[in-house]
Amino acid sequence: MQPQPDLDPAGVALVNVLGGVHREHLTKPTPCRDWTVGQLLAHIDGLTQAFTAAAAKDLGPLTDNAPRTPDAEPSAGWATRIPRQVEALVRAWHRSEAWEGSTRAGGVDLPGEAAGLVALDELVLHGWDLARATGQAYEVDQASARAVLTFVRESQGGQDGIFGPPLEVPQDADTFDQALRLAGRDPGWEP
Repeated sequence: MQPQPDLDPAGVALVNVLGGVHREHLTKPTPCRDWTVGQLLAHIDGLTQAFTAAAAKDLGPLTDNAPRTPDAEPSAGWATRIPRQVEALVRAWHRSEAWEGSTRAGGVDLPGEAAGLVALDELVLHGWDLARATGQAYEVDQASARAVLTFVRESQGGQDGIFGPPLEVPQDADTFDQALRLAGRDPGWEP
């Protein structure tokens, strides 16, 4: 088993961005699958709950269903609830048992190690999506950038619909730009 990535930096980065998201942002576009900020927040709301349950091997309604098109905006209380859920997700993946054995997320059975990498990928890419959509800075640590790049590369031949079509990667692109482009995101995207 590879060393388990630390989700703390990605969680902190996402929580920092969430603190700068306000109601007036909810209808703004994002670089993520033609979703608005409100839809992206609704997606993050659900995925944080699902991947926390996946880490605990708490299989049931939160882990059994494939992701659906998110609601236009998250339910009331999102501004305080989602940051708490991000923190709970990160704590759940601190436990070595989360990375062992099998679990489920989005209705798909998968190794715990793979689920943890998907959780990291979701935190990092959607943190960037949200930051770009709301005009905020986003810093990703190099360890997370490398883990996400590896995950995105390995997932290119996997399930349909995980990422948008990959973009061309310039030879001088840094690690995170490579990951963004392979995940179908333009590093220069602006609303």
